[in-house]
Amino acid sequence: MITIALRVARVGSAAELAAAALLILGLPALMLAALVPSVPAFAALAAVTYLADHYLHRRGSYLISRLSKVRAGLSIRFLIRQLLLVLLLARLSLSGDLIFYGAIACFIAFFGLQAPHGALVTLIRNRRRMPVATRNIDLGSRIRIPDAPPRVLLHRSAEKILHLDLFALAGILLSAELGSAVAGFTGIGLTFGLGCLYVLVLMPYVRGRRIPPRPDAVLAAVDDWLAGHRPETVLYFSGSKDSAYQVNMWLETMERLDTRPLVLLRERAILRSLAPTTVPVVCVPGGVHLMNLDLSTVRVALYAANVGKNIHLLRVPTMKHVFIGHGDSDKLASVNPYSKVYDEVWTAGRAGRDRYAVADVGVRDEDIVEVGRPQLAPVRSRPDAPAGPRGSASGDRCPTVLYAPTWEGWDGNPGNTSIVLAGENIVRRLIAADPPVRVLYKPHPFTGNVSKEAGAAHRRITALVEKAAAERADDPRFTADGDAMDEARAELARIEARLAELAGPHRAKGDEAEATRDGITDVHRHEETARLRAEWNDAYWRSFPPHEHRVVTGAQPRLYDCFNVSDAMVSDISSVVSDFIASGKPYAVTDSAGVGAEEFERQNTAVRAAVILSNDAAGLGGLLDAVRDPSADPLADARTELKRYLLGPDEPKSIDRFNAAVADLALRADARNLGRQPRPGAANADPAETAELADAVPSQRTVTAEETDGVIAG
Repeated sequence: MITIALRVARVGSAAELAAAALLILGLPALMLAALVPSVPAFAALAAVTYLADHYLHRRGSYLISRLSKVRAGLSIRFLIRQLLLVLLLARLSLSGDLIFYGAIACFIAFFGLQAPHGALVTLIRNRRRMPVATRNIDLGSRIRIPDAPPRVLLHRSAEKILHLDLFALAGILLSAELGSAVAGFTGIGLTFGLGCLYVLVLMPYVRGRRIPPRPDAVLAAVDDWLAGHRPETVLYFSGSKDSAYQVNMWLETMERLDTRPLVLLRERAILRSLAPTTVPVVCVPGGVHLMNLDLSTVRVALYAANVGKNIHLLRVPTMKHVFIGHGDSDKLASVNPYSKVYDEVWTAGRAGRDRYAVADVGVRDEDIVEVGRPQLAPVRSRPDAPAGPRGSASGDRCPTVLYAPTWEGWDGNPGNTSIVLAGENIVRRLIAADPPVRVLYKPHPFTGNVSKEAGAAHRRITALVEKAAAERADDPRFTADGDAMDEARAELARIEARLAELAGPHRAKGDEAEATRDGITDVHRHEETARLRAEWNDAYWRSFPPHEHRVVTGAQPRLYDCFNVSDAMVSDISSVVSDFIASGKPYAVTDSAGVGAEEFERQNTAVRAAVILSNDAAGLGGLLDAVRDPSADPLADARTELKRYLLGPDEPKSIDRFNAAVADLALRADARNLGRQPRPGAANADPAETAELADAVPSQRTVTAEETDGVIAG
């Protein structure tokens, strides 16, 4: 019943649900206490509603926004308490006393302060919002960006000023109980005085040297930096905050480019979710501002997603445009007809080229370049994988099987994910396997965003895994080294403390303007953080029993870390399968749409070396046999062949092929800009000649808002 209530109310915990119930029921109860009348009961119930309201705000509860939708927003809830206090005074026959009129005057004046307070907070935030936000770019030496107001002034500001009525409410209740007006007027004075002080303290931050420069000055400073840095390769990205992983996966590759890189973002939410990087980052939310940036030195633009805002950069003719995507799979998204707008499409291996040929969506074969998947460097192949845990009393190895289903997608196709129809069957069979295996369940972060059925299935699978983990903990057949786990947990705590220390200054940034001014990544700290994250990952897997079933969510540990500790994987048609193939380990893919194994294999290249499962997961035995005895693995050679087909050869390394593709395309862009064809072997041209070509290209002209109306609408 509680689970159903949590789902209906869309709250995250039973405590949150209880707080919501106390708030919703507390206000009618408060009215009854006023009508009785009872000062102690009113005081107790008022305290309950204050605390419940504060708790829900601190948790960012979904119910808070819902209350606003039904005309029961934050200000209304405080006003109701204040009106009920006036009712209480009337019921106590104090309507003729001075404290009664003082209370009414206080609350009217106090609410009058809300307008200037709200206006000041909004004005400060708007004036400190940068037209262009940056990271790893020194704008502070070019323009003056003042410190942000103290966080205490702006963070949850409406809630803070409204809570100042506590002084008046407490004082008036005390006066009503004691029969003395002194406490009441003291509380009234504190409430109104502190409210006025709050407004006065905010006023200096809306004028003079407390506000950042005007947008044209900021844009000029960014252009000045661009002219000095001369970026050559841009990674462009636009999307929702939930899609930040699509750009984050390319950051390390950008750091390893031989050319000068730049990350160009379009949404502030993406900038806030961006992983740490040493690459310069520019976030330009406005289309007109983007079109007016001087990107004349950029020769190659890389696009990680097919989105409408790509048109704002695609219009620039002096650079070559390349779709690199955010995964390589047999999904329809991997052959999107939109891809033909780019100069080239880069795929991991031959499979990507063949997909476009079969799809016939207008992408020419000569415009496809196979560059491998640079992100797969951390994925260890089977021989290099850890020896694995010993999870039973006999010392036999307890293999690990990863279940990593993809999400349900936008179109409701039952073939998108196995989680709805097959997920529970897969997990039940893995849990019941004999000899036993360990189950890692890592769902896609979008799971349940579109389909309620997928979200419900995810919760049931989570419950299955957690219940099985609890049962295995009590099973005498399984043992674990408690001392080693304690040592690993202590190491985790030490690493997390140091990581928090390293991240501290970044979390302390006051706002977007201050983060733009001070957001320069310290390379040594960045390298130390990367090393500590690797150590954290190692300690994490040692911090719990090696036979323990586990639900793995969140950013850490990463999917590739799960690959490296797993002996096999069950998944769906997605880039996860293509990436896992890099490990050479056995895997299974679920035919969720029920098209049949033969047709499923014909439609999806990535399953040619997979154990194909139906929704009842009856074929899992073959996968487990291959895990337990590599000599009984009939698909081993097929996986080796498929790995080369999907991801390209092991040599030269993917990052080398990627860099070569960037260099070749950059020279072709230069040659086109000068109206001449590149010579054979242009990739090895003299850098001085390349710089001369770059200097010959004119800067972008200024674009007006009127000229871009149609483009921005697209």
